[in-house]
This record gives sequence, structure tokens and C-alpha cells, in this order.
Amino acid sequence: MKKFFPATLALAGLVLAVGPMQAKAPRMRTKTSRVKIHAMPFSAAAVLAPGTLPADDSEIPEEGQKYSLRLYAQHTNESIDVVYRVGDVYVPDALDKLNHFLRDHYTDDVNQYDPAEFDLLHNVLTRLNKPNGTIDVLCGYRTAETNEYLRSLGPVTGVAEHSQHIQAKAIDIRIPGVQTARLRDAAMSLDAGGVGYYPKAQFVHVDVGPVRHWTFAPVRHRKGKGKHSAHTKHRA
Repeated sequence: MKKFFPATLALAGLVLAVGPMQAKAPRMRTKTSRVKIHAMPFSAAAVLAPGTLPADDSEIPEEGQKYSLRLYAQHTNESIDVVYRVGDVYVPDALDKLNHFLRDHYTDDVNQYDPAEFDLLHNVLTRLNKPNGTIDVLCGYRTAETNEYLRSLGPVTGVAEHSQHIQAKAIDIRIPGVQTARLRDAAMSLDAGGVGYYPKAQFVHVDVGPVRHWTFAPVRHRKGKGKHSAHTKHRA
């Protein structure tokens, strides 16, 4: 018994020594495997309220804060960098240049954009802390004929029959260096019109129509199961 008793104590001591180590190990692994990712917050800077159209050039302020847009058209390879607003007054000549820049690139038809759409673009850049950033334009104005043509390209295209593009109130955009989902969130944070998220094509639709939002995500069915379909809400 004298020889067995110390062995028992030794075994108990081993159990006590190992027990705490086993209890701590999971906590150590959990701590090192978790990585917290913090999304960059949107700017809290004030956004532009709607401006006014002057009766003539004499009403454009000579002094005041200038608001500009830098756009690049992916279908025409054209660029524009223009001051479209001074203070609360829009610059008619600049609006004309933007209207031409955003023309239907299929037909070269031009329409008069709602200037609020340009404020919307400016406000999106402000939200993203990129006030001097460049916006890539995939689509601006569309005639009704072009809109119908695009709708006819497939069973599910994401092009609405009564699109805001036809009314010159919508633009499909990307911003270099900004993830599409973040661009969508920035636009939605403004609560200023329609926001369409197209993750497959990697662009965001923004318009100054009714406030709403949707996602267009085509789904390819398995062979023999039918044609394309899409998860979508309120296309425009």
C-alpha cells in the first residue's frame, strides 16, 4: 500500500495538470480563428437638395460653390468633366453637354435629363467619400425603340417595359475601386429614387423615379429544366 499510494497521487496530479490545458485549448483556437471585418462608413456630409434652372445665363451666380461631374461612357469611350451647378443654380450649357453625353448610343437620340439625376450622382460620390471620383456609365437615355430591342434579346433581360431610362431619369453606373454592393448601399442610403443591383453584370441602376429597390440575378437552370429565370423586384 505504501508503494501504490504515491502512484495514485502522481496519477491524480497528472490528471489535474492535463485537465486545465485541455479546457484552455478551445478558447485559444477560437480566439485566433475569428477575424472582424469593419465596413467603411458612409460620409455624413450633407447631400445636395434640388436646385433651380435659371431663366437665362445672367442668373447664374459668378461666385458660389461649384459642383462638377466626371463621367466616362463605356460604349462610346467618351469622357466629360463639367461644372453643372453653381450654388443652387444649374448651368444650362453644362446640362446640354451632359444630355448629349448620355444620349442613346444606339441611335444618337438626345433627351433632356432631369437635373436631379446629376445631383443624385454627385450625392452618391459624396456618400462614398469620393467627391472627385469618376463614374463609369454603362447606359444613359434609351429611346422606347432601343428599350424594346434590349427587352427582346432574351426571355429575361432585366429591362423593364416602362423603364426610367426612356424618361431620361436613370443611369446604369460603376465606380472604379468601389465594390458593386457598396455602391448599391450608398445609393440606397440616399432614399432618393430607384436603385437596381445587378451583381452578375456588376453595375447599379440609379434613377430619380419612385423610391424602390431590386436585385436582378439571372439563374441558369439545369439542362432540360427550362430557360433562364431571375430573382428580381421592381425592375426599371
